[in-house]
Amino acid sequence: MKKTKKINVHIADDHQVLIDGIEAVLNGEPKIAVVGTSVNGLQVMEWFEKNSADVLILDINMPKLDGIEVLKALKKNEISAKPIMLSSYEDIKLVRKVLNLGALGFLGKNCAAEQIVKAILSVAKGEEYFSKNVLQEMLSFVGIKKRLMARPDGYYGRPLSERELEIMKHVSCELNSKEIGNILNISPSTVETYRKQLLKKLNVKNSVGMVMYAIKHKLI
Repeated sequence: MKKTKKINVHIADDHQVLIDGIEAVLNGEPKIAVVGTSVNGLQVMEWFEKNSADVLILDINMPKLDGIEVLKALKKNEISAKPIMLSSYEDIKLVRKVLNLGALGFLGKNCAAEQIVKAILSVAKGEEYFSKNVLQEMLSFVGIKKRLMARPDGYYGRPLSERELEIMKHVSCELNSKEIGNILNISPSTVETYRKQLLKKLNVKNSVGMVMYAIKHKLI
């Protein structure tokens, strides 16, 4: 029987207790292997000079080189590890900044242990992953709506309608088609049609992709 290749992970945080906690969670996962740890940004870069990992769990606030500086260095040196950022602060401006520097995931430290496995499995496939609190913060619909409507009509190829904006808000808040239909007084099948139209217009795969699009284009 062919062995499944494990996802190699490096953990970087200036608190050893957090590293130990994450490592303890990951050690029980057959698809994941912890191949290295660092307690400051300089150690991260020194480690990657001689080693490689599929996913890098990276604290934003670290001594010597912080997470932002590490992201810049990874990008400059064309190191392919996919970063998941850890932070005690779930701030939109910070999320946008790390996304623009190549991060694929963002977790608040208060939920890192319970969501880290899902985050690693998603990011390893090239998908984005955000903790629920971060997603909720990203989905300030009033801000999305104002900025979307202020854009020129050709910005998306086809402009988004008021109804599509409503659907996008509710889909991104993890409501299903029946729940959205009840709120908007339309049928679940109509909601499904709008969902498909949105994914096609924005050229994204799912609700996280919708939010990512808005973030990357500074719509929120």
